[in-house]
Amino acid sequence: MSRFTRSGGPKAPRRILWAGLSTPAMLWLLALFIVPFFVALAVAGGSINQIIGTPQPAWNPLDWSGAAYRAVFHEFTGTGAFLGPEVLRTLEYVAIAAVLSLLIGYPAAYFVSRFAGKKKGLLLGLLLAPFWVSYMMRMLAWIDLLQTDGYVNRLLVDLHLVSHPVVWLGGKATTVILGLVYGYIPYLILVLFAGLDRIDPHLIEAGRDLGLSRVRTFTKVTLPLSRQAILTGLLVTVLPMLGDYFTNQMLSGATNTAMIGNTIEQQLSSTQLQTQGASLSLMMLGVLVIPMLYYVIATNRASQANA
Repeated sequence: MSRFTRSGGPKAPRRILWAGLSTPAMLWLLALFIVPFFVALAVAGGSINQIIGTPQPAWNPLDWSGAAYRAVFHEFTGTGAFLGPEVLRTLEYVAIAAVLSLLIGYPAAYFVSRFAGKKKGLLLGLLLAPFWVSYMMRMLAWIDLLQTDGYVNRLLVDLHLVSHPVVWLGGKATTVILGLVYGYIPYLILVLFAGLDRIDPHLIEAGRDLGLSRVRTFTKVTLPLSRQAILTGLLVTVLPMLGDYFTNQMLSGATNTAMIGNTIEQQLSSTQLQTQGASLSLMMLGVLVIPMLYYVIATNRASQANA
């Protein structure tokens, strides 16, 4: 009887079925995460060939060295430290961009989920249609718009909001932050829409029937029920923002707006600094694990509370 499930079917075929279904995902994970992650560890734990200046990965974990990690730590705290201000600047940019994305994305997702009716799919598609274009093409379009003689400056001058064209692409933090918002807000809108659309309308109607105003119904019913969607949306937008380098590179390129992702990209582009670049990326990954663990714990607590 141990060879059979309660329904009478054999266990072995079912195990083979689930193993077969999970095999492609496991191979994908092995090829695109585990192997590159091990390569990064090998490069970070390796050394630099002093003759030709190229990195020498240490494929044996027993041979891994901590010299590159110490060099990166020295760039945080040493006399010539420069990573500290970049980290603080990155956190500042990402925090502002995340708040702006939430302030813009939540009302949009709320309107589509609550008031669009049968046109939900159409409105959601229209909101996300511009983002079907590649990220680089959208940033290039913004460069044309934000140039000194671009349409943005023309509009601001014509409306007499500014007396002369603004140099948006000359190393402005505002431009970088708005570029981050524009680049990552569609992911937030999608997650928020999915969370808000799953809220039972009867719960909102119950709040109204109990005498709550629209504002109190939103704050007491809708907002708490969408808390998990907000957390998930911020997670999928903030994490890539923290490692972003392309937005600043395209819209600013100045050292006064450089983010930690720009330093990692520069170090990985230089053969003599690739060990430090790999070490810095791994250290950053270790820091990003903290919010991911918090998300997992919060999700488990929420699921247990709803059970």
